[in-house]
Amino acid sequence: MPDVPKYASKPSMDWQELLRVSQGAPLVVERVSIPARQVTIEGQFTLPELARLTFEDQIFVTAFVRAHGSIKQMEQIFGVSYPTIKARLNRIGSQLEFVETNPQPSRSEILERLKNGEISAEQAISELEALK
Repeated sequence: MPDVPKYASKPSMDWQELLRVSQGAPLVVERVSIPARQVTIEGQFTLPELARLTFEDQIFVTAFVRAHGSIKQMEQIFGVSYPTIKARLNRIGSQLEFVETNPQPSRSEILERLKNGEISAEQAISELEALK
């Protein structure tokens, strides 16, 4: 029987410990449980981008949100200068992919909206031409 790392036997691992053990390597979640609903889902799930940040960067982002984006407050919280806060924000930001909040509809979505009478034929033609 192969040696099982000590952390593999823990049924419930602290998030900080998991990040330490992974040492920045990509994580794939293979099982998700929702105990309140008695549901377990198995498969391969990638983590959201914020969860991929180091624990320290997650704390920093949380503090930034709680400070309502005030760099002045962040300077006070962390006891560092404006350039230090700005540099860290830039570093963290470069690790996060921007998510399109208003993606362009696909050809099939445009045709479905036309079929359902949600848009006119002229509007559908215009949107389809914009896809090219």
